Amino acid sequence: MDNTLNDYEKIEKLIQHSRIVMVTFTNHDGHLHSAPMTRQNKTFDGNVFFIGAKHSELVQSITSQPEVNLAYSGSDSFVSISGKAQCINDPQLLEELWSPAYQIFFKEGLHDPDIQLIQVTCHGAQYWEGDGKLVTLFKLAKASVTGEQDNLGESKSMRL
Repeated sequence: MDNTLNDYEKIEKLIQHSRIVMVTFTNHDGHLHSAPMTRQNKTFDGNVFFIGAKHSELVQSITSQPEVNLAYSGSDSFVSISGKAQCINDPQLLEELWSPAYQIFFKEGLHDPDIQLIQVTCHGAQYWEGDGKLVTLFKLAKASVTGEQDNLGESKSMRL
């Protein structure tokens, strides 16, 4: 249990500044497709929430193909999370997650009939964390000159 809690904390640390997430899903033609989405929840507890449109390809696809991948990119880290997406109906949670910025997409606001709350229950993650772009670039340049590979960062896969 402690390992999982530590894993959740590590993932949260790495993704906390990445509000935009690339969500990769399988569309109805069986092809992988990605869509940028805004992560709604402030902390990572193994679930990630998004607000989408019922008519969107993402929402239409996850009803029959729920496995998704969430890709985060930071200045010195990359995180890939696999999980199962589902459309949920939770008006209270939707109200908590709602932002006035969504008014652009949903003209009727919080009560627009096209709004769909999406929950991704995460079951695995992999991350790479480096020392920043400049340090990594220096280490790569040094390795190309000396022929000795330097440690370019920490990488770990985990079950959630």
